[in-house]
Amino acid sequence: MAIMKKLAGYIRGFWKDTILTPIFMLGEVVVEMIIPLLMARIIDDGVYGRDMDTIVKVGIIMACCAGAGLFFGVMGGKYGASASTGFAKNLRQAEFESIQKYSFKNIDKFSSASLITRLTTDVTNLQNAFQMLIRMGMRAPASLIVAMVLSLSISPRLSMVYLFAVIVIAIFILYDDLNASVGENVSGIRVVKAYVKEDYEKKRFHKANENLYHMFIKAEKLMVVAMPIMQAAVYACILLISWFGAKMIVASGETELTTGNLMSMLTYCMNILMSLMMFAMVIVMILMSTASAKRITEVLEEEPDIKNPENPVMEVPDGSVVFKNVEFSYFDKYEEPVLKDINVNIPSGTTVGIIGPTGSGKTTLVNLLSRLYDVNGGSVSVGGHDVREYDVKALRDSVSVVLQKNILFSGSIYDNLRWGDKDATDEECQRAARLACADEFIDRMPDGYDTWIEQGGTNVSGGQRQRLCIARALMKHPKVLVLDDSTSAVDTATDAKIRKAFREEIPGTTKFIIAQRISSVQDADTILIMDDGKIAARGTHEELLKTNDMYRELYESQTGQGSGDFDKTSGKDGE
Repeated sequence: MAIMKKLAGYIRGFWKDTILTPIFMLGEVVVEMIIPLLMARIIDDGVYGRDMDTIVKVGIIMACCAGAGLFFGVMGGKYGASASTGFAKNLRQAEFESIQKYSFKNIDKFSSASLITRLTTDVTNLQNAFQMLIRMGMRAPASLIVAMVLSLSISPRLSMVYLFAVIVIAIFILYDDLNASVGENVSGIRVVKAYVKEDYEKKRFHKANENLYHMFIKAEKLMVVAMPIMQAAVYACILLISWFGAKMIVASGETELTTGNLMSMLTYCMNILMSLMMFAMVIVMILMSTASAKRITEVLEEEPDIKNPENPVMEVPDGSVVFKNVEFSYFDKYEEPVLKDINVNIPSGTTVGIIGPTGSGKTTLVNLLSRLYDVNGGSVSVGGHDVREYDVKALRDSVSVVLQKNILFSGSIYDNLRWGDKDATDEECQRAARLACADEFIDRMPDGYDTWIEQGGTNVSGGQRQRLCIARALMKHPKVLVLDDSTSAVDTATDAKIRKAFREEIPGTTKFIIAQRISSVQDADTILIMDDGKIAARGTHEELLKTNDMYRELYESQTGQGSGDFDKTSGKDGE
């Protein structure tokens, strides 16, 4: 109930449509229930009474009722669609706004794939359930009640057949395992959508997948049994009403029951039993959407673990960086830290190279600079202030990060570059592209900087995508620039040009360059070698060649044989 109460708040702006929908559905039911009574009158008074005037008059009334029913049905569908899509729009908007406030740690908790599912499939499930609830949830019980009342008014004794059938079907619906099975199925999807990365999780996925398969088979088998039982109840009612009704007509000489009334009773029989089955479908739909409702509520109630301080610092003075006794773990501060005892002091304008094996914590270290994560212990300072003292937007505008995964968005090259500065001029965009050596391929494109980039940058190469992302980062005019293995797809000559442009054009910007190639970091002012979450060694290229065996061996292997990495494992660094 707490979940439903919270989600009901997102109907705002569409309450009128939500209220009008069941009203129109009720109107449709009332009109439809009148038609069998009019049909009975045509048969009894018009056909048997040989009264053409009655047939015409009642026929006109029936046509008007049919038109009114059509109007009510169309309006109910219209307002129902408006209410449900509006509800879904509000939910998606609220989820999206919540996700925008998440830190990387919040995103890791759900995983990107799960968040996409909660924004799309889960919202659609709730949209469909909501529409069915305000339309069929009103129509089914209203139709059942009105038909039952009218049947009792025609013949209380014959209506007992309905009551018996309704009780049998209701017992079957309420006490079978179908609803529990469906609910359990959907709850199991939470596990199926686990972010599979390790052997344990793969085994768990397989187990959940098998469990889901068997449960759906069970549900299908139950439905195969349920439908014939419900149909049998309908046919039994029709036969019993026909038999007993015919006997009552013959025995009473149509004083207790008329032929027209019998036809009305048969129509109400179908209405009552079909309404009961429709109501059962509404219940199942609501149960199936419960898991989606829980998943969406989790996103809405998730508290971002990175927030602005009460009186934030709004400007980063310079690019100096200090890591002091830093410790960090992704999920639990009591688990084995990913980073341990990190102490580094970087003056503003320094170029820092970072190398190390996959999983050594390189990416994690630089992610702390812009508060994509917060430390568990110690502190990270930029420009003389702890990063937790800054306004988050001001900090991230001054610490520009080119992540491992290079993402471009649909739009022109200018549009993508202006993600870094929406007010940038064409000349500023072109300067950033020159610094990133992206102008070399942009100038060769038929439309130049107006060339359309497909979503994800699928129509440019990996190296071109990397250079555009670097140019976009430079558009922020950052105090600190982080390149997380961002030149791995470009050739060594272009890599050298980019580093030369950085030295000459942005000497005051502190630059962190994570790389696997020694050539990408060998001219850095200082190089950090990371291993197992610690800084294993630090120095210039020349110093490390003399003092560090691992660095020297890597350098010799790359310059002598042209191979590339500490290890051949691909994957996201620092996880």
